[in-house]
Amino acid sequence: MTSDPTARADGADRAIDSVSVLSEDSRRQMFTFIRRAGRAVTRDEAAASVGISRKLAAFHLDKLVDAGLLRARYGRPGGIRTVGRQPKVYEPTDAQITVSIPDRRHELLADLLLDAVLTEGADESAAQAAMRTAGQRGRQLGEAAREEIRPGRLGPERGLTACEQLLDRYGYEPVREAPTRLRLRNCPFHPLAAKAPDLVCGMNQAFLSGYLQGLQVNGVEAVLAPEPGECCVRLGPYAPEDDGETSEER
Repeated sequence: MTSDPTARADGADRAIDSVSVLSEDSRRQMFTFIRRAGRAVTRDEAAASVGISRKLAAFHLDKLVDAGLLRARYGRPGGIRTVGRQPKVYEPTDAQITVSIPDRRHELLADLLLDAVLTEGADESAAQAAMRTAGQRGRQLGEAAREEIRPGRLGPERGLTACEQLLDRYGYEPVREAPTRLRLRNCPFHPLAAKAPDLVCGMNQAFLSGYLQGLQVNGVEAVLAPEPGECCVRLGPYAPEDDGETSEER
């Protein structure tokens, strides 16, 4: 399996497109007005909120709909029933826009820590619970990926190729240093990793180790190898380079 650069970039591109749509002043003001209205808003109301024509407001509103920031339907504002054709109304979607360059995944870290708090056992510390939940989450993702792609037996080379899709998706910016070694150029948990390196880097290692286990990659491990400005974990062989891997495993 090879990573698809177009698919990898889709999420980030959509977020950037949404932000660019809001760069126009009238459009941004209408979007803010509609979000704060607490109900569906007509074109006339949106136009009046920024002092532009109804036709120009319709143009901007359609751009916001295309960007996934608003949804449009026909109905009466406030649900008031009247005779005649219902006007087109607009209301905000549940879309949340986050653009970070380089990519950050603080929501994943927060989710793992919340799971740790909720499932912490009497015989483990908070840090141990965090490592456990990180490893479990990684393993679940690896198992799901294996079920989806059904790759057969994975040796180091093919295994790392299979890993690259997840690593790209989560913002690690993987670089193939050697056929059986991946360097991760970006830490998706920065700058939190710098504040609590033992905890965050340990969870990161557990998460990636779990993914390798779930995907059933042979001959590769996630090791701590911190470098300034990069991820603290690298993926590489835990056995000598010449480990007897067959051409089929590669």
